[in-house]
Amino acid sequence: MAVDITQFRLNNIIDTCSIWNLLSSKVLYRATGLARCSFCCTKFVIYECLNKPRKSSSPEEDELIERLKIEKNKGMFKEYHLSIEDLQDVDILEKRKNLSKGELSSIAFARRISQAFLTDDQGARMLASQFMDQDMVQTIPQLFGWLMYESYLNDSDKDEVINEHESFKRPLKKYFNEIYLKALEMRLLKRE
Repeated sequence: MAVDITQFRLNNIIDTCSIWNLLSSKVLYRATGLARCSFCCTKFVIYECLNKPRKSSSPEEDELIERLKIEKNKGMFKEYHLSIEDLQDVDILEKRKNLSKGELSSIAFARRISQAFLTDDQGARMLASQFMDQDMVQTIPQLFGWLMYESYLNDSDKDEVINEHESFKRPLKKYFNEIYLKALEMRLLKRE
């Protein structure tokens, strides 16, 4: 899927993996506030993040959980219930391909209310793209690139975002580096 970092929808239905990837960097998350991005999710996603039993947890996971709780107490990451009709969206359920309930509920909810779906799971992206316009399916690296392109983040922020992200053992370093170069290229083209 081609990614257009010159555009980003500000209101997003976010899934579990993207919450963790977003909150793994305070610099990145702060920039989303400056850009007036908003993130909401389904009750299933909050369950996966905060309540789902884990075999074991790491200090990194515990810190991300704490960050999410703090942000929820500030009124961020508002959560929504789904209707029975949303949950019975047969088209989505028939093609689910090992996705979690959080991802499936997020796709169904984003589709129903015509909002962008923010995910870093490739399977969820592919499935969502079958039911929504491709530009309504977004990723954290795309968000990072857009924040760079629009100068909510600057060049000196790149390494800090990546270092913070890696300190939580999150997997997006390669994509951040690739999209950073794309953002530089697009900024140069914008000036011409």
